[in-house]
Amino acid sequence: MTLSRIILFVCLAMLQQCSFSQPSPKKSTNMADTTKKNPLYSHEATDKVTLSDEEWKKVLPADVYYIARQKGTERPWTSPFENSKEIGTYYCKACGNALFKSDTKFESGCGWPSFYEPVSKGSIIYTPDNSHGMRRTEVQCGRCKAHLGHVFEDGPPPTGLRYCINGVILDFEKTKEK
Repeated sequence: MTLSRIILFVCLAMLQQCSFSQPSPKKSTNMADTTKKNPLYSHEATDKVTLSDEEWKKVLPADVYYIARQKGTERPWTSPFENSKEIGTYYCKACGNALFKSDTKFESGCGWPSFYEPVSKGSIIYTPDNSHGMRRTEVQCGRCKAHLGHVFEDGPPPTGLRYCINGVILDFEKTKEK
């Protein structure tokens, strides 16, 4: 195999690392609209949320449902959070659980918002994902088990982790200025 083919193969493999891109059904509503329709959405609640798929369909916008409950993937470089530099907290759009602080966000170049550390150990659940012929670790919301994305061991210090997260499943709240 020639060097150029090896390089091409490595580049293609790296692009696949986060997940396969799939079109999202439609653009999502903003956080205020999401919380009005979803009575379970809360930044304060810590109780676990368990609903049937039919119940989730009633309270989530179609694109959020697709990612959260059907383990979908948004197209790379389509999330407004990918290049955001705002200071604040990222929450699960399905339930309002705090997931990541903006100071743990970094530019990974993978096409999805990337973080090196969650807000707390309980904010994320880790599950094996062997779909699409790959061995990955899926990350889910610790409160409602919504699919968020995947975690890889190629991130920056201090953790060396890269949480590659679908922007569709994230809500963001800016830190209020003092």
